[in-house]
Amino acid sequence: MPIGRGMTGARDALVLDAAVAAVAAARSVTVLCHVQPDADTIGSGLALALALERKGVPVAVSFAEPAELPASLRTLPGGHLLVAPADVPLEVDLLVVVDCGARSRLGALADRLPGAATTLVIDHHRANDGFGTVDLIDESAASTTELVTRLLDAWGIPIDADIAHCLFAGLVTDTGSFRWARTGSHAMAERLLATGIDGAEITRVLLDTHPFSWLPMLSKVLSTAVVVPSAAGVGLVYALVRAADTHDVGPEEVESVIDVVRTTAEAGIAAVFKEARGQNDRWTVSLRSRDSAPGAADGVDVAAIAGVFGGGGHRFAAGYTTYGNANDVVQALVTALG
Repeated sequence: MPIGRGMTGARDALVLDAAVAAVAAARSVTVLCHVQPDADTIGSGLALALALERKGVPVAVSFAEPAELPASLRTLPGGHLLVAPADVPLEVDLLVVVDCGARSRLGALADRLPGAATTLVIDHHRANDGFGTVDLIDESAASTTELVTRLLDAWGIPIDADIAHCLFAGLVTDTGSFRWARTGSHAMAERLLATGIDGAEITRVLLDTHPFSWLPMLSKVLSTAVVVPSAAGVGLVYALVRAADTHDVGPEEVESVIDVVRTTAEAGIAAVFKEARGQNDRWTVSLRSRDSAPGAADGVDVAAIAGVFGGGGHRFAAGYTTYGNANDVVQALVTALG
C-alpha cells in the first residue's frame, strides 16, 4: 500500500522512515528527473545518486528531454552517473522520481514506472497527489533538494562538498537567490556553504550567465510584451517566444525570459508563451505572480490557473502546455484570469 505524502509530526516521520528504508534496502536504483530539467531536479537526482554510489549501489540518473543537459548544469558533480533515456533499465529494484509533480513530467521515461519493484517520489509541488509506493512530498519545502537533505540526514549520509554543491544548486535556484526563501532556507545554505563550496560562483553559473545570443533573442521577445491591466484585478503582463527566435539559444535561455517579464511593476501576474520548435500550435506557458506588498499574502494562485489547463506548480510559479495559435492561447489565459 502506498505511503502518503509528507505531513507534520508523526506522519512525516513515518514517511521519512519509509523513504530511508527504501533507499537503504535497494540493490539497484534509477533516479528520474523531469523533462526540461532545472537545477532542483538535477541537483536532487545527482546528490542522491552520489550518496548511493558511495554505498556501492548501482545507480543511474536520467531525464527524457532535451537530448543534452543544459550547459549551466554540467558543472554539477556526479555527471558521470547520467545516462541517456535509452539506457535506463526497464526494470529496477528502486525507482526514485525527483521534483516531478505528476507522471507526465517524466515524458517518455514514464514507461519505466511499471518496471520498478518500489517507487519513491520526492517532491515539493503542491499539485503532487503521489504516485509512488512511498511519497515523500512536502509543499512547505523551498526545494526538492531540501527534502533530499532530510533523507540523507535520516539515512546517516555525510554531506560533503560534492553533494552540497548539488543540493545548493537546487536551493538557490528554486528560491530565486533566496528572494523566495522559506523558514530554514538560510540555515540550510549556511550548512552547505560550510563544506567549502563556492556559493557565489555556483549561483553565477546557474543564474547570471548567458551566451551573447541571448541578448538579441531577449530583445525580440520583449518587443512582444503586452500589459492587460484588468486581468484578475491585478494585471497581467505577457510575452511571446516564437520558435524562430530560439534557434541560437538553449532551453535555459528561453526559460529565463519569465524572470525578466515578471519584474513589470504594473502587473501582479506574468506569463511567457513559448512556441515549440517544429510544432507551431504547441506552447508551454510559464506563470509567475507576487503579493502586492510584503506580508500582504494576496498574490494570485497561478498553480490553480495552470490547473485549469492541465498544468500545475506552486502558488507563485506554475506552468502548463496548451495548443492553438498565439491569439487563442493568450485569450484563453486572459479569460481564465477574469
